[in-house]
Amino acid sequence: METTRRVGAQVQPTPGTTPTPEGVPPARRTVDGYLRAPFPWYGLDEAFTGPRWLMQVGTAADGTVQHGSTGHGEEPSIRPEAAGRERGAFTVVVTVAAHPVRGSGDGTGVLDATSVSSAAWLAGSGLLAYTWPPQLDHTLRNDWLDQQTETAFELADDLEGPAWTSLSLPVDGVPRAFHYRESEFGWVLAGSTAAGVHLGAYGRGMSAYGLGFSVVADISAYT
Repeated sequence: METTRRVGAQVQPTPGTTPTPEGVPPARRTVDGYLRAPFPWYGLDEAFTGPRWLMQVGTAADGTVQHGSTGHGEEPSIRPEAAGRERGAFTVVVTVAAHPVRGSGDGTGVLDATSVSSAAWLAGSGLLAYTWPPQLDHTLRNDWLDQQTETAFELADDLEGPAWTSLSLPVDGVPRAFHYRESEFGWVLAGSTAAGVHLGAYGRGMSAYGLGFSVVADISAYT
């Protein structure tokens, strides 16, 4: 699958390449990348009344925005001093542009199609970035992430497997089917919309069963 990069961050591959964590949002977040997207962004619907915040977007080699995330609730942290504190409740919604197999922007190759598995992978790796065990020695964190994200990658590639269950949630007011799984770190779900994008989500401390998703009318409201 195509190589993407986060605005203001290092290059990262999308699902189908070597698994790498979705990572953390850059210290300085701007709405610019979100405004360049040729697809609608999704977040929790109006039933959620808590804080909302931007995370990051991912782009293809030609600069086209391919996916991005919006946060809801108490913003998580991976700082060592925060590891021992009780972790807050949050939900992150990942929007992935739905694409068929297509030529690369520079004409040098072919980019794989995006799918619900793409959304599941980005959500699964994103969850891991914020949930490494607080008792884990910081020097071992990379090894832990490598192991866990490889597992998340394999799970995302097998959405019909026993690790996933079915969950119906409203998207733009209409029930849609999602793949859902729980772990000791939190929960992950993934599905598609009628608006030409795939949705992933991950969270902790907020039940996925009561969530609803809708198009973000004004992405600047997340800044």
